[in-house]
Amino acid sequence: MNNLIKELKWRGMIQDIMPGTEEQLQKEMTTAYVGFDPTADSLHIGSLVPILLLVHLQKAGHKPIALIGGATGMVGDPSGKSEERNMLSEEELNKNVAGVKAQLEKFLIFDKSLPNAAELTNNYDWFKSISFLDFIREAGKHITVNYMMAKDSVKKRLESENGMSFTEFTYQLVQGYDFYWLYKNKQCKLQMGGSDQWGNIVTGTELIRRKMGGEAFAFTCPLIKKADGGKFGKTEKGNIWLDATKTTPFQFYQFWLNASDSDAANWIKIFTFLSEEYIIEIIKNHESNPAERILQKKLAEELTIFIHGEEDYNKAIETTQKLFSNTKSPIDSLTVEDINSIEGIVKSNYEKNKLANGIDILTFLTENNIFESKGAARKMLQNGGVSINREKITDLQLMVSNSHLLYEKFILIQVGKKNYFLITVI
Repeated sequence: MNNLIKELKWRGMIQDIMPGTEEQLQKEMTTAYVGFDPTADSLHIGSLVPILLLVHLQKAGHKPIALIGGATGMVGDPSGKSEERNMLSEEELNKNVAGVKAQLEKFLIFDKSLPNAAELTNNYDWFKSISFLDFIREAGKHITVNYMMAKDSVKKRLESENGMSFTEFTYQLVQGYDFYWLYKNKQCKLQMGGSDQWGNIVTGTELIRRKMGGEAFAFTCPLIKKADGGKFGKTEKGNIWLDATKTTPFQFYQFWLNASDSDAANWIKIFTFLSEEYIIEIIKNHESNPAERILQKKLAEELTIFIHGEEDYNKAIETTQKLFSNTKSPIDSLTVEDINSIEGIVKSNYEKNKLANGIDILTFLTENNIFESKGAARKMLQNGGVSINREKITDLQLMVSNSHLLYEKFILIQVGKKNYFLITVI
């Protein structure tokens, strides 16, 4: 059995670990779980680390359980949050649970013939039949209020202006009960998660100890941060999703390709399965010629293939080459076939008659949803951040007309360095 903890430590994927955890994993095949919050119908790259923990666990010969929080999603976890989240309707929640479940099935091996086959569970399955009175007898009497209030996630919120609802206060009990239920019914002895989950996870081990006299284990991974202090996984457009309809493979590939050198050197350890020797070598090669960005290219390749597959990775490369390799050459270096085959950029249609007498640039950009407002469009134009057909636009009075059409039907807009929009005029 591979040493999971040793593997995760060199990758920088362990922050807190309960004593005895490494020994437990070396002793026997261990069942472990990670919880996923169904706040959307897709996971985003912030969920990649917990997914990878389960994949590493299974590769090391242990049994992973992915728990989807159908019940806890109705409550909302206060950890790391400054205010209470909106509660989801049951219909929204069911849609989200189905979406998250479909994604997790792509990464883990669920073949029941394997002794360590992955399992998917939904905590709504056991919470739906527990009454409030049953729950406060079952869980509430074993954990003191003093114990719950000592948690950082609770302390911070109690001291905040908005305070904390009873619903959120009980969240750690609900999550702790998940661990207890899985321990009792699935022989699950280990919970993993992000470092902001440590308080909730420890409540689970405490409940198992007090209710069953059992011993359970835990470890967490650090929350991923960018070297410049920016929030990991966020761009001007919002989250980087794992769902190709929300974040295209091209956009996904570009996110990793644009990582800074220091972030890429950390992320290639965390987000890929490349060996330590290979990573040391590629970092060394990158440092001798940073302009080639071989580190970022390898990181983007590994992740795009892992999430979207080889075919979508190849399309992302093709689009990248078409859009970026000839940016200084005239737009007519792109053929009609090139334009039609560009994958992964935002595409929309526009009525041809609107261009007959010309339309001002600010209206054109907002009507095509390239900017939310004329103010935002004006600001970007003034900063030289908008190009039409590879020509930088600075004239705020410009009228977009049929003269801007490529091959009598296309307009290619670029915003910033890497956001492209293809408008087909019909």
